[in-house]
Amino acid sequence: MRRHPENPIICPTDVPPSAPGLRVRGAFNPGAVRVGEEVILLLRVAEDCAPEQGLARLPVVRTDEEAPRVEILEIPLDDPEVRRKDTRGIVWRGRDYLSTLSHLRLARSSDGVHFEIDTRPFLLPADDSERFGVEDARIVALEGRYWINYTAVSPDGWATALASTTDFQRVERHGLIFTVQNKDVAIFPRRIDGRFHALHRPDNQGFGRPSIWYADSPDLLHWGNHRCILRPRDTRWEAAKIGGGAPCIETPAGWLQIYHGKGEGQRYSLWTALLDRDEPWRVLKRARRPFLEPEAPYETEGFFGGVVFTNGVVTWDDGRVFVYYGAADQCVGLLETSVDELLASLEA
Repeated sequence: MRRHPENPIICPTDVPPSAPGLRVRGAFNPGAVRVGEEVILLLRVAEDCAPEQGLARLPVVRTDEEAPRVEILEIPLDDPEVRRKDTRGIVWRGRDYLSTLSHLRLARSSDGVHFEIDTRPFLLPADDSERFGVEDARIVALEGRYWINYTAVSPDGWATALASTTDFQRVERHGLIFTVQNKDVAIFPRRIDGRFHALHRPDNQGFGRPSIWYADSPDLLHWGNHRCILRPRDTRWEAAKIGGGAPCIETPAGWLQIYHGKGEGQRYSLWTALLDRDEPWRVLKRARRPFLEPEAPYETEGFFGGVVFTNGVVTWDDGRVFVYYGAADQCVGLLETSVDELLASLEA
């Protein structure tokens, strides 16, 4: 395994803002898929507004017209109906507003390393369930379509929504498939025993810690047979929570899942687990150590330092694997590895 020598391969400065007056603060956590000879990424692009004395300047999405669009809302800070929450936003007239807004942006590459980034958003928030942004896409090629699940953020919490496309030009939304609070959904790339399958991550409170769950579905929209299959271990890497990554890679040994753990000091690391090919709720193996931890400067320093997080993996015909990952919630890193090396990490 090796970090690509050109890391980080995408930085906020590489991405044009989606509207005048906005600043790109992060371009990270990309979903990834091969489409013919191209690699396509769906970047999470987080934007805010340039500050102005005496004003709260906030990006908002207008959804009351035919197509959603981003505008800048300017609110005088001395307005008696303004209440500052923290650095993330304000409450104005009883309604929450965040200082940043995320959308999904398409990037294309012929070599999987050097990307051309679209100037316009691919997917903007479209309704109240996405009012605070759309984030962290996963992409799976399944039965003639590319299915995109992503985190929809709103004042009600975060949930998982589903969209699909055949050409990455026109996109169809299918609504929420896992309600609040649920994210880190990874759909399997083929049916098993006639049904669709997915990993997901409810954010339980009270008992237990956020863990990786399994579910199946007849149609990708209605999910059941839920069961918890992987729980955090009491180690410095997983003490807080774990969550699924990109769609599983099918190997002769089973379904290879790359997941993340959050541990002491809010550090994120990447791990491998192996699931049974016919009964993917059965865990066959699980690594005892992470294969990637935040060590490089662009991983330890940034918008949120100490984070490596993947939701996009591409496999090549020769067995190579490109793991695209968000570094410090700010930029995109690339780890070059192989199926064999990832399987070997289960024994480390």
